[in-house]
Amino acid sequence: MDQVERRELILVFKTLASLRFTKGNWFQNRYLEESVMSDGIGFPGNCQTTAMGIMPHRDIGRALELSLSLDIPYWPQLPNISYYEDMYVQASQHFPGVVVDVENQKLWFDSDRFNRELGDFSERMARPETFTLSEDYSCVYHRFLARDLSKYPAIRGQLIGPVSFGFKVVDENKRPIIYNEPVRALLLDFIQRKVNAQQRELKEKNPNAFVWLDEPGLGWVFSGLSGYDDLQAKREYRDFWGGLTGPGALHLCANINLPYLLGLGVRIISFDAYQIDVMPRGYAAAVARFVLDGGIISWGIVPTDSATLRLETPDKLAERLCGYWQVVADNSEVTVKDIAARALLAPARCCLKNIGEVGAADEKVSAKNQEACHRSLEEEVVERAFDDLKTLSRLLRQRFGR
Repeated sequence: MDQVERRELILVFKTLASLRFTKGNWFQNRYLEESVMSDGIGFPGNCQTTAMGIMPHRDIGRALELSLSLDIPYWPQLPNISYYEDMYVQASQHFPGVVVDVENQKLWFDSDRFNRELGDFSERMARPETFTLSEDYSCVYHRFLARDLSKYPAIRGQLIGPVSFGFKVVDENKRPIIYNEPVRALLLDFIQRKVNAQQRELKEKNPNAFVWLDEPGLGWVFSGLSGYDDLQAKREYRDFWGGLTGPGALHLCANINLPYLLGLGVRIISFDAYQIDVMPRGYAAAVARFVLDGGIISWGIVPTDSATLRLETPDKLAERLCGYWQVVADNSEVTVKDIAARALLAPARCCLKNIGEVGAADEKVSAKNQEACHRSLEEEVVERAFDDLKTLSRLLRQRFGR
């Protein structure tokens, strides 16, 4: 590709950055296979269970069975099996300029490579396989698709979000690619297409499939030093949802302002609710409005670090969560039962790397077997959290007649 052609393509992506992904624009009409956009969710909350995608397991079959034991199963991301099962690596497949170093488990962006690959990528954009997740990048995903998933009220996929990917992946100058405007414009479109491709494949297995974006990077946009702030992220994300073929869904484990998340134009939100400890009254109006508009909130309420999990019980967690909901009900026009009707339940976070100590305080691990035991204990913590989650769901369904 010569310099003139490269400048023309960059101009296209800058134009895309200004058009973004509003319904009916020429870019969307040309490439999206689905002509009808819908943000319909298609299933109730009713305190049903789901969980985070990332799991510490090395046994694919075991991880799949655990996922399939929940009301709304998902395909697990198992980075302990392969670097290709890492969420950033999976999202990077076919993005121009990205280098995946499997041996050293590193991922970065090469500007010269981007310039070389841009022309070829522009030609491949109309091909569906450019945006689908191949078996090389996730054997787990394809094993999930091979199952009969039709009996579930819904199924779920996931993908790292553009903000997190943009902050995490840096160029040869250690500069996050989110600050490169034409690259960011391409990234937003690229992630959008990958979400739609996954949505399409999952929907073939279950009509109520949805894909949520993992966005820990949204916790960084409030830093005055980031150079990409919360207002810009909100503006670009609200436009981003317009080009999706399924309901906009977002997951965040990091600390963040809940009204900000609910105001991004999303239809399904998942967050670490356990960490807030006490529901601020200032959150009530935003939560109530979201629920009344038909949105679903996945409340991550079961802790996944063993030191905290061993102190909790499903009964205590039920009271904690209902306490959150009561604060909202006392300060808005919705009832606790209304909130429960639009609620999913989940673990607070993934448990790939435990927070604090792995295992209870009295669990001793020899130095020789420390690494293997830590992985085993992480898996045990996840499975205990899943058991508590299911019990919690039963308790709340009985309480609210769901």
